[in-house]
Amino acid sequence: MLRLEDIKKDTEVNCYIEMANLHLGVLGYTDHSFRHLEIVSQKAREILEHLKYPAHLCELAAIAGYLHDIGNVISRNNHNYNGALLAYFQLKRLGMNCEEIALIVGAIGNHDEEVGEIGNVITAALVLADKSDVHRSRVRNMDYAKFDIHDRVNYAVVNSELVIDGLNRIVTLQLTIETTIVPVIEYFEIFLKRMLMCRKAADFLNAHFSIIINNAKLL
Repeated sequence: MLRLEDIKKDTEVNCYIEMANLHLGVLGYTDHSFRHLEIVSQKAREILEHLKYPAHLCELAAIAGYLHDIGNVISRNNHNYNGALLAYFQLKRLGMNCEEIALIVGAIGNHDEEVGEIGNVITAALVLADKSDVHRSRVRNMDYAKFDIHDRVNYAVVNSELVIDGLNRIVTLQLTIETTIVPVIEYFEIFLKRMLMCRKAADFLNAHFSIIINNAKLL
């Protein structure tokens, strides 16, 4: 079985990932570097591990997390579909079997909250891991006067943690937001679709998705 560590050593894959992040930086988007991918990859694995899914599915979720934003090297528009196709060719080149590729590209193709559907456990884990990475460190623009709403909301989040309670099957996003920068309502203004998708993802895993912001449970 092709493992995450094999993919992380591949220079071609890493080239596309690095160039994708540079492309988004020029366009003014938040950080989509290896930092983001490592967090999403690790969390996607942990979600399935804590919910007692088989080890090979946990590994596939980690791979999907590492590759999920590779399509940004082509365009931010439809980056999920472009990423699924690009990941297909890379995984095929590296020798992964078709059943495993199908699960991963299905997850990448459906991780965008505007068009995505939860069709397998890899997708569900990827969605929860990806949409929970909201944090000040993702903001690249250091000129506060030029912040857009995504910059402001990410910058306001000084602590973000996805906690998986495997025993009770609860996935909780815990955030600390500086409300002097943005009110909590602004978080939901731009991330409501993402949070609704997270709830669907948790439901697919027979789990419950919860949000706690500044020690107040909101979902």
